[in-house]
Amino acid sequence: MILTEYELQVLLLSLKIASVAIIFSLPVAVLVAWLLARCQFWGKSLFDSIIHLPLVLPPVALGYLLLVTMGRRGIIGEWLYDTIGINFSFNWKGAALASAIVAFPLVVRSIRLAIESIDTRLENVARTLGANRWRVFISITLPLAFPGILMGIVLGFARCLGEFGATITFVSNIQGETRTIPLAMYTLLQVPNGENAAMRLCIISIVISLIALITSEWLNRWHKKKLAG
Repeated sequence: MILTEYELQVLLLSLKIASVAIIFSLPVAVLVAWLLARCQFWGKSLFDSIIHLPLVLPPVALGYLLLVTMGRRGIIGEWLYDTIGINFSFNWKGAALASAIVAFPLVVRSIRLAIESIDTRLENVARTLGANRWRVFISITLPLAFPGILMGIVLGFARCLGEFGATITFVSNIQGETRTIPLAMYTLLQVPNGENAAMRLCIISIVISLIALITSEWLNRWHKKKLAG
């Protein structure tokens, strides 16, 4: 199947937004997952609930909250624009922000489960041998949690590619700027005889998702072989 110029534009923009969303949210997700898996602190249940709130909150409500807080005249958005010149309103950076927040709970959950499954005796032995908490995290926790991190990346990336409600509410549906694959399919379904073009984008989405899953499985097996020596 040869992609049209419009399909290629939508595909590249979707991949760009999903990639940026995952790259910038992954370090935060690893830190949050480690905190939830290994630390006890006051308000942990509330913190955990807030992290997972995007899973249950209606995407349109999430987009509205982003508009109120991160918009050009939003509580945080206005300060960011005046201070460092970053503007999230009606551009691809805002779409990446919306995608990152929607996918964040899935990434955190996968990594947290991976960290919780690691035998804590390995980390305790390393500490008794003089390793500080940071060294234990880098040399033991992170390598052993790699399959979970990888799964979190794949799930988050797929969720970013499928994001619709928060994106269209926060940054609208602008061709070449915020129109990702789901928004392009929605647009095509609103015009007469757009079903075939929408189906082509649907097939493209399926192919990308399959490639991501197969790559994830291959990397997971490679990592297991590497750990086994």
